[in-house]
Amino acid sequence: MITAYLRRGLAAGLLAGLLAGVFAFAFGEPQLDQAIALEEHSDSAHTRGADPHHAGGAMEELGRSTQKVGLFFATGLSGCFVGGIFGMAFAFFRGRLSAKSDWSRSLSLAAALFTGLALLPFLKYPSNPPGVGAPSTIGSRTSSYFAMVVLSLLVVLAAWGAAKLLRERGVSLPVRQAVVGVGFAAIVGLLLAVLPPAPDPGEFPAGLLWNYRMASLGTLFILWAVLGASFGALCERANRKGAAG
Repeated sequence: MITAYLRRGLAAGLLAGLLAGVFAFAFGEPQLDQAIALEEHSDSAHTRGADPHHAGGAMEELGRSTQKVGLFFATGLSGCFVGGIFGMAFAFFRGRLSAKSDWSRSLSLAAALFTGLALLPFLKYPSNPPGVGAPSTIGSRTSSYFAMVVLSLLVVLAAWGAAKLLRERGVSLPVRQAVVGVGFAAIVGLLLAVLPPAPDPGEFPAGLLWNYRMASLGTLFILWAVLGASFGALCERANRKGAAG
């Protein structure tokens, strides 16, 4: 049975990754082009004085046109990977979710994973374009980000477990939602307060920074929304075939 969910996850993830790539190409790449142009302009004074022999020995970077073509390959491949993990997670949680249909279960699981893997980390460490943050701090920034991802997933899992426990004890829905909601918000607020701060964007244009971050978050939203919807649709289609057979 898990193999069937894995196959559906791979198919749904490929579709989600490609559509996320289309969104990123349309809305994220123009912002990235502007950020790269600003970074190159700010670094031009340093490169003018560089040793030409040293500069000639540097590894040539991929052109932007090649990067844009590779964007769809990267998002499709990452979508397949995420979809496969999603399919196995769905197989594990399917019988533990309170939703009545696989469609609702898939959307609920996708929303929970989007919250833990993307939304909460974004609130603390939003995506930054090139030119924001010192290169020497990449290691510490990466560690802080992944710590936020792990802790966010644990918070989401704890909220789900608390809601399930309260439901099994017969606590009414409004009380469950209030208790879990307040506890969730309190823990998230604590994480946002105690973890190291995000890098200061300095004099980077605020409008461009905002647009870049919204495009990055939108790409992740498209990925998880399409993954949850398409995986749920595939499950419902398989259920109808099984019932008809």
